[in-house]
Amino acid sequence: MTAIDGVTPAPDDTAAGGGDPTPSGHVIVYGVRGVGLRTVEHLQAVGVDTVAVAAGPDDADPVADALLARWGVPQVTGRTREALAAARLDTAAAVICVPDDDLRSMETALLVRRVRPDVRLVVRMGNSAVGRALAEAAGEDSVLDVAALAAPAVLEACRGARPRRMVLAGQAFLAADLIVDRPATLRELYGELAPIAVSRDGTATIVSPGRDTAVRPGDRVTAIGTPAEFAARHVPDLPLEPDERARHAAGVRSAGGARAVELEQYGGAPDLRTLLRSLRAEADRPLRTMLLTLLGLAVLSTVVLRLGYVKADGSHMTVLDAAYFTVETIATVGYGDFSFAQQATWLRAFAIALMFCGVALFAGLFALLTDLLVSTRLTRSFGRRRAATTQDHVIVVGLGSIGLRVVHDLLADGNRVVVVERDPDNRHLGQVRARGVPVVIGHATDAAVLADVNLGAAVAVAVLTGNDLVNIETGLAVRDQLGDRWPDVPVVLRVFDRDLGAAVHEAFGFRYVRSTEALVAPWFVDAALGLGVLGTFHVGQDAFLVGRLTVAPGGGLDGIAMQELSARTRVIAIRRARTGEIENPPRSGTRFAAGDEAYLVGPYEELLEVLRRD
Repeated sequence: MTAIDGVTPAPDDTAAGGGDPTPSGHVIVYGVRGVGLRTVEHLQAVGVDTVAVAAGPDDADPVADALLARWGVPQVTGRTREALAAARLDTAAAVICVPDDDLRSMETALLVRRVRPDVRLVVRMGNSAVGRALAEAAGEDSVLDVAALAAPAVLEACRGARPRRMVLAGQAFLAADLIVDRPATLRELYGELAPIAVSRDGTATIVSPGRDTAVRPGDRVTAIGTPAEFAARHVPDLPLEPDERARHAAGVRSAGGARAVELEQYGGAPDLRTLLRSLRAEADRPLRTMLLTLLGLAVLSTVVLRLGYVKADGSHMTVLDAAYFTVETIATVGYGDFSFAQQATWLRAFAIALMFCGVALFAGLFALLTDLLVSTRLTRSFGRRRAATTQDHVIVVGLGSIGLRVVHDLLADGNRVVVVERDPDNRHLGQVRARGVPVVIGHATDAAVLADVNLGAAVAVAVLTGNDLVNIETGLAVRDQLGDRWPDVPVVLRVFDRDLGAAVHEAFGFRYVRSTEALVAPWFVDAALGLGVLGTFHVGQDAFLVGRLTVAPGGGLDGIAMQELSARTRVIAIRRARTGEIENPPRSGTRFAAGDEAYLVGPYEELLEVLRRD
């Protein structure tokens, strides 16, 4: 199940329960920061014996140590080979390599594959080229890119109410948020559409409600169904996807095509006035002083030559002749049309001084102009000028691996994007600038920086730095600057700590607080246990999984009725093994049979437990 370049194929039938059984034994998680810690948490939630291995001294984290101790998960430290041996690699069912460093992840994966060629191996890899090479060299098909897996959730929040599209059993489905407009039951309002959750202000979200659940105006219902089922219920105002032409244009990879897309998205080529304003803004005091001194010298020379220079016929120079000869003298490019040879002694002495001063001033001016033109200051200022005039754009704060992926996905979705990054040496800056994205270097907590990116005209903001407190501080600054637009502009905060995220949601009213680590951890659990996770999405602050399982003969689901599953899990469709027909929607009394392929939706703890039960 390779997840490289944003493409995550669905697990095949054997991985979903129709082939090799899930191996017995424990799971080793190498790397206990971020994604690793959340992966351990999910493994513990479904009752899998887990051993954590710290990926070197930099992986030490008192918070992680305390959580692992509370969960009763043993942790091993030391050199990689010895630590893996102490973690009982020889009897492990699976190894999950999730350190933050790609090189360490690759090194560990190759070592594990050499020692245990038969173990199920899952590797985190951010570099797509290295990931493909590792998958080929190690014979490994579970190389996952955290940024590629997490970015869709951020994109979903930035898009607002647009429905999520998915393909289940070869059939297109939509998951859409619907606002109730009259008191009724879910069955009366939405018929065969499968209700996933009901959200109501001030109360907890109702997960997998029955179709006879009563709702009232203003409730938000998340439902799944086919486009035809939505159309049959006359659901109004479903936001449309961008047309294919815009999607294709935004994804053009050629240099010329990418430039054309940039010009189309950002309103045409940058004009000369913008460039001149950037030059003026970046011109520092020495450059201005040098320019004014040179101009003063030229004016002085023009006046002196106008009054003191005598031509061969006895006449004086015109102002234009004086200015012309001044430029010739300062630039030392005389053409022989004027000369100081027959002039008064004082004027020849003045000419010598004029030449020396002119050469020195010109040399200094060119040096300062060259520094200005080739320095990054002009690039930054030009980015600020373009960002300040961009309209209806998404602001991405933080250009790490996830921020970069979100930028690319937003562009592919036809959006204008402006980036705020505090590190002027960030290695991803070249990529986004090559795509024509304006970049502002600065701290997004600064009101002036938010003004530079034209926050007042933005349609969404994604705050994606790697520091929880910085993200929260930035989010509060954004909320303050948005003012009356705050309820209408999606602001996505990346917060690792789920308890802190929940507190921020409740205390400050942020609707889209996302833990990217918690979002991607189920994928690593899925790959390690051979389950069938197909995707993730959010309903409010609750994370939901879409999963698939093939009922194993004699397994835990063979012969049971759907109503015997967890009340918080809903079966969307079943493909019958005997007939190949798809039941959509299946009835509550429908029983699973060996070989049936079922597609389920629910909170990740319940869904992982159902998938593993088989």
